[in-house]
Amino acid sequence: MCRSIKTLRHADVVASDEEIRAAARQFVRKVSGFREPSGKHHEAFEGAVDEIAVASQRLLDSISENLARRTA
Repeated sequence: MCRSIKTLRHADVVASDEEIRAAARQFVRKVSGFREPSGKHHEAFEGAVDEIAVASQRLLDSISENLARRTA
């Protein structure tokens, strides 16, 4: 869907908060159709970026925990 979003999960590299937020921003841009939202849409746009970044971090953390359990 979003070719400019890079894969954030790698075996030995942890994605930074900035990388996760950038991927969330790209996703929201694609879904909303806005590169930069107008003033009246700014709050909703940024709220969506925040929510997706949190969900993405939670996903990556869960995957890391599950992989660690499998190798332990």
